[in-house]
Amino acid sequence: MSTFTIFLGLIIIVSLLLILVIMVQNPKGGGLSSSFGGGTQVVGGVKKTGDFLDKSTWTLAVLLIVLILLSNLSLNGGFGAAESKVLQGTDIETTVPEEVPAEVPAPVESTTTDTIQ
Repeated sequence: MSTFTIFLGLIIIVSLLLILVIMVQNPKGGGLSSSFGGGTQVVGGVKKTGDFLDKSTWTLAVLLIVLILLSNLSLNGGFGAAESKVLQGTDIETTVPEEVPAEVPAPVESTTTDTIQ
């Protein structure tokens, strides 16, 4: 299993978690935080569920961006291998065009015996 495959699996997991956290939130301030009875009440030792969801959204978003950048580096093989092999001239195959015949046949003229008078 390659490093890129591991990063790809982590990206999928973080994306699904990010979707879940965003779907739990309510854009008007409701959502999970309002279902526990208000914004300032303490439920299970957590004061504001909305703050937790906001922080987890930002954390997952930053983690997703970092994973995407790291997967790009692992796909290219690191920092030094990102240069083009064509520019370096290592993998260029030189192809010589086939020789063009020296004499090109002249176009054939049509000979018509019927002339309009």
